[in-house]
Amino acid sequence: CPRASHPLITLNCGAIPAALFESELFGYEGGAFTGAEKKGKPGKLELAQGGTLFLDEIGELPLDLQVKLLRVLQDRCFYRLGGTVPITVSTRIIAATNRDLEKMINAGMFRKDLYYRLNVITLEVPPLRERPEDIMPLVRKYLAKFNKRLNDHKQIDPDAMAVLLKYDWPGNIRELQNIVERLILTTKESVISVDNLPGFMAGIRNLPSRTQDTSMTLNDVLDQTEKQLLMQAMGKYKSIWEI
Repeated sequence: CPRASHPLITLNCGAIPAALFESELFGYEGGAFTGAEKKGKPGKLELAQGGTLFLDEIGELPLDLQVKLLRVLQDRCFYRLGGTVPITVSTRIIAATNRDLEKMINAGMFRKDLYYRLNVITLEVPPLRERPEDIMPLVRKYLAKFNKRLNDHKQIDPDAMAVLLKYDWPGNIRELQNIVERLILTTKESVISVDNLPGFMAGIRNLPSRTQDTSMTLNDVLDQTEKQLLMQAMGKYKSIWEI
């Protein structure tokens, strides 16, 4: 991909006040408004030149800003705030949302023309509860990440991991990430156990029989979980592999 060696710039449409969004996206010239830097500042579009601009939470973008974004997508050029020279841009746009944009269109909250301009290729990311095989590697990833950040060395025991595998994760990966960080911060022992898990997980603490053996290690649980997932896949897709 020719854009692979160029910048990937991200912009969260829901985290920036509407009054600042335009300057963040398009940039501004020096003295364009009170508090502006004298030398001006390039916007995210300019910084992503030749690469990719990722617009997260696109459904939170106000209607008036949707018009301006649409114009950029159509014309491939824009002006900095306070600028008079058009800037031509070649940037791939990737947009993400957890909202139903078609319902928002019917409610008059999202522009139909922008939706169809963005909706060239659609990738649906299933919720975490529909891909339990991802839970364990994600827990291990964030355990390593936050251990490093917090200068800690916490581990998680098989029983606690089994509970995390059974939880529905309504907040998806962000919830998982936050819970792992919380467990590292609040667990005094070096190993996170079932007793350290949040109280709202109490209803799913009836562990599978395979984890009742206290001699099992985390690697044993990993191996058994992997085997179970492979067997489920064999039943669904009629694989001829044997386990």
